[in-house]
Amino acid sequence: MKNKKFIKAYLLRLFTKKNQSTFRVTDSKKVLILKYDRIGDMIVTTPIFRELKKSYPGISISVLASNLNKDVIKYNPYVEKIYTNYKNNFFFDFAKLLILRWKKFDVCIELEHSVIPHAIFRLKIINPKKIISIYKDGRYGVKGNELEIYDFLTKKEIGKHFGEIWLNTLSFFDIKNSSNKYDIFLSSIEENRAKTFSKSIKSKIKIGINLEGSFKEKQIRPDDLEKICLSIKQKFQEITIVILSHPNRREKTKKMISQMDLEDVMISYDTKNILELAALINELDFIISPDTSIVHIASAFNKPILSIHENNQLSYSQWKPLSSISKTVFSQSKYGIIDYKVNEVIDLSLEIIKEIKEKI
Repeated sequence: MKNKKFIKAYLLRLFTKKNQSTFRVTDSKKVLILKYDRIGDMIVTTPIFRELKKSYPGISISVLASNLNKDVIKYNPYVEKIYTNYKNNFFFDFAKLLILRWKKFDVCIELEHSVIPHAIFRLKIINPKKIISIYKDGRYGVKGNELEIYDFLTKKEIGKHFGEIWLNTLSFFDIKNSSNKYDIFLSSIEENRAKTFSKSIKSKIKIGINLEGSFKEKQIRPDDLEKICLSIKQKFQEITIVILSHPNRREKTKKMISQMDLEDVMISYDTKNILELAALINELDFIISPDTSIVHIASAFNKPILSIHENNQLSYSQWKPLSSISKTVFSQSKYGIIDYKVNEVIDLSLEIIKEIKEKI
C-alpha cells in the first residue's frame, strides 16, 4: 500500500513538472478562470470577474464553467467567453481543452482546494503561461506547493469566507481591497416576467420560501412549512408568501400548498432556469431557505435572508450569506438540516419581517 502511494506521489510530481516562465502576471491580456462545479460556487466567484476587469479594462476574461452553472454568468459583462466543461468526462472534453490550449491564455485561475488529478490534467492541456490557485490539501502525501505546475498559491485561512479566499487570487495582479459583492445580471425578459408577477400581488411585503436544498436531508418539512406560514400570517396579515419550487417538483409542491388551504400563500410561476429564479427573488422582500444556491442569489441582491444550516461552523463561515440583514438557524446534525427547530425559524423570521416593516 505504501509503495502504491509512493509511486502515485512520484508520478504526480513528475507529471506536473514544467519550465518556469518569466512572464509577469500584471502583463496579462487573456485570462481563463476555471469554475466548473455548482451554481452557488459560480455566484461566489463573480466578484473576481468584476474586480479583475475594473483594474485591467483591456483584459479578456474567459470562464470554463459547467452545464449546471454556466447560466449564472450568461449576461455578465465582464466575461467575454464561456466554455462548458464536463467535469467527470475528461475524454469527452478533450477537443474543447485543445481549443483552450490553442487560445494561448496568459494566466489560468484555478479555484480547487485540493490536489485533484483531473483538474491538473486540464491545466496541463490548456498550458497557460502562469497558473494561480489556492493553497491545497495534499494527495498521496503531496501538497499543492510541492507541484511545479502552480506558479502562485494564495493562502486558505481557516474560517474565512470562500468569496474572500478566491478574491485573494487577484493579489498576484496587484489588486487589493476588492469588493466581495456578488453579481447576477438578468435580461429584460426575465426581469419583466418577474415584475409582472410581483405587481399582481397586492401585499406590501412578499416573502419567498424555498423548501429544498441539494439533497433530501436539506429540506423544510411540509408540516413545518404550514407552521411557518400560519405563524407569519397570524402576526402580519398584509403579507403574501410565495413558495419557490423546482420545475421537476412543481406539481407536487402545488398539491401540497392546496391541501394546506392557507390564505395568501401561493406557488411561484414556473421558473425554468436559474436566471428566471433569480429575477423572481429580486422582486421579493425576504427569503427563507435551507443552505443552498438560493441563499447566494438572495445575497447577490442584498435580500434579507433566513437560512437553515447544518451544525458545521467551519462550513457556515465559508458559505454564510452576505446580505446586510441575515439570520441563521442551525440544525443539531452536522449532515443536513433534518433536526432544525421550526420555532427558531418562526421567531427569527418574525424579527426580520419586523425590521423590514420598520424600513418601509
